[in-house]
Amino acid sequence: MSAPEVELEMSGVRRAFGATQALRGVSLAVHQGEVYGLVGPDGAGKTTAIRMLSGLMLPDAGSVRVLGADPAHPRSPVREQLGLVPQRNSLYGDLSVDENLKFFARLFGLNSADFASRRERLLSITRLERFADRRADALSGGMYKKLALACALLHRPRVLLLDEPTNGVDPVSRRELWELLYGLVHEGMTLVVSTPYMDEASRCHRVGLLYAGEVIAEGAPRELARAQGVAPGNFEAVFLELIRGRAA
Repeated sequence: MSAPEVELEMSGVRRAFGATQALRGVSLAVHQGEVYGLVGPDGAGKTTAIRMLSGLMLPDAGSVRVLGADPAHPRSPVREQLGLVPQRNSLYGDLSVDENLKFFARLFGLNSADFASRRERLLSITRLERFADRRADALSGGMYKKLALACALLHRPRVLLLDEPTNGVDPVSRRELWELLYGLVHEGMTLVVSTPYMDEASRCHRVGLLYAGEVIAEGAPRELARAQGVAPGNFEAVFLELIRGRAA
């Protein structure tokens, strides 16, 4: 059986903001149908990497490819295949759940028939049917993130980028969000998820551990834990061991 194709790739990507080096030669590859985690503390470069992959930001050096194309090119066809859930402020708080969905449907150019069927399914899988008339700014943290996910899925993207989707979300909603993400992968979607939560590393097929703008390790969580002699469930210890190794 042939290996899954690479759908997202960063090669030697560098990006600076003044004197701050946000990304220092980052290289990574994400294969079709996997959940790839960008795991690291605040300030590690996770959001910058997500913005590069989405085409919202250009690298100072290196290259970015999504589905074989440059996502930042104005005429790139890959933009129609990309979905993005930003870390915050991705919705209109004064609009209801339904109104936000309608707004994003118009942005994606969906006709009324497609919107009706996709709206029904997305409200069902996110369990937001009962809250269709509630304003976005009146939703709980977990429901807000589910609505942001639903809006990003309206155009049925092939690749989905999520920047800290469970940040500020209660444990039950975190579990529900991950169940939703696994369901998307089961349908063939490719996901890149950034998170500062080390326990979420074990939920990913593979991870890239980011620290101070560099990928200090990449691989399957269990393999990384085994290499550091750490129990698979204690990924925070894996990260600390890798940092100690760099400082030695």
